[in-house]
Amino acid sequence: MTPDTDFTPWPEVLARTYREAGYWQGETFPAWLAGLAGRYGDRAALRAGDLTVTYRDLHARAGRQAAHFAAHGLRAGDRVVVQLPSVPEFFDVLFGLMHLGARPILALPAHRAGEIAFFCAHADAAAYVTVDRHAGFDHRGLAREVRAAAPALRQVFVLGDAQEFTPLTPPAGLPPVPATPGEAGGVALYQLSGGSTGTPKLIPRTHDDYLYSVRASAELCGLGGDTVYLAALPLAHNFSLTSPGTLGVLHAGGRVVLAPQPTPDVTFPLVRHEGVTLTALVPALLQVWLHVARRDASALASLTRVQVGGAPLSPDVARAVPDVLGAEVQQVFGMAEGLVTYVRPGTAPALACTTQGHPISPHDEVRVVDDEDRDVPDGQPGHLLTRGPYTIRGYFRAPDHNARAFTPDGYYRTGDIVTRLPGGALRVTGRHKDQINRGGEKIAAEEVEHALLRHPQVAAAALVGLPDPWLGERSCACVQLHPDPAGPPARAVARDLAAHLRRLGLAAFKVPDRFLILPDLPRTAVGKVDKPALRRCAQAAPDLIPAAPRS
Repeated sequence: MTPDTDFTPWPEVLARTYREAGYWQGETFPAWLAGLAGRYGDRAALRAGDLTVTYRDLHARAGRQAAHFAAHGLRAGDRVVVQLPSVPEFFDVLFGLMHLGARPILALPAHRAGEIAFFCAHADAAAYVTVDRHAGFDHRGLAREVRAAAPALRQVFVLGDAQEFTPLTPPAGLPPVPATPGEAGGVALYQLSGGSTGTPKLIPRTHDDYLYSVRASAELCGLGGDTVYLAALPLAHNFSLTSPGTLGVLHAGGRVVLAPQPTPDVTFPLVRHEGVTLTALVPALLQVWLHVARRDASALASLTRVQVGGAPLSPDVARAVPDVLGAEVQQVFGMAEGLVTYVRPGTAPALACTTQGHPISPHDEVRVVDDEDRDVPDGQPGHLLTRGPYTIRGYFRAPDHNARAFTPDGYYRTGDIVTRLPGGALRVTGRHKDQINRGGEKIAAEEVEHALLRHPQVAAAALVGLPDPWLGERSCACVQLHPDPAGPPARAVARDLAAHLRRLGLAAFKVPDRFLILPDLPRTAVGKVDKPALRRCAQAAPDLIPAAPRS
């Protein structure tokens, strides 16, 4: 594999195999969207409150949004950071940028200045697209920080009250522009990694590989024109976008219902009113739904399947779904870098509740190996390596990291510990990377530790995950302070450390849930922080200090 600075292509022998197998069909997203408009016309594609967007509207809105972007200087090849909540304009921007030949970088609403500024600077982004306010947070203030940190940024588009920025909404009467011809093998958009080694890496997804994942997922999950999908999770997340997600439902001619919040008080009435048949949840959110539905599940009568992914799912929780929600549970495991596995519909409950299923493609190559990259037999846990027709061959502008994250013959080291059963199903048992999975949000320990060490009182810091029945894991920062006999009490120090992390621009979900102030951090024989010992210490500690409320 010879890495490219921006994009690592598949070797031609594999690319030819994927084209001949029909996985890569030489279609771009603008052509795909035009095809949907032609096939489904005035059928409802999106529902958001009282707004209905038809397939024909969806295509026209993309063309108008592209014209608006072009009028403000964007052009084919530009990279644009997009950070929008669950609103119809997300799709206008996503499809509008690709219509223009520009490349969206899909940030999550929870990202803050540290991440957004990095994405803009690292990718030489031409523009940043955001909203005025969301969930009580002022994104215009964030945009001001980002613009100061990324002077190459040419435009900031804001949905809502734009103030000094450019309004995102096209002016009335602006005609659509024709789609820019593009290469199906070229980059369509960038997803973001879970950030296992610091700030998330940019994942280049091509039109060919991403559309294959969309088409195959929609077919495998049996989606059709009668599918009504509730988008409860952030739209930019790979799970809710393509696994099969909103794009899979659109491919099948179904209807996507946008939920402004994922909580039962908002979503249950939407399920009833819209006749929702399918949704996707992370385990923490699923448990909230189950808790409320145990009192009254009458609003969920139309729901036939609940997909669950993003974090480990307890078999006991999985078994409760049919009884409490009245719907089939389908486990989904995957990564924005590519590989996605599904428990196939109709799988026996014993496997459906305890495994994460099989990969999408017959050409998904999966290896389970030991620490020396030697294959282990079925039934034995090991490191998951994979390559295939929709798994990337390298991150964007990360040659050093790529040398560690990929084998010389192109297998991606996922960082997951899995067991492959004799029938081929995978059971995910843990993470090799130093990463905490907090309700589906991935927290890189190294990133938070480095930020803590920037505080003048901190001598050493380590972030560990603690088991949690709702989120799977919560984060605990174990901190050793510089000696100061007159220093403030531990609770005040913890509040100050949480505020320090917020000032640095870390996303709210990365601020530790708990703090443990210790005189010394335990060390291994070679002087490294002993994280297993720290976890044991934190689990046994009676006086973990909670962080201040998240914002």
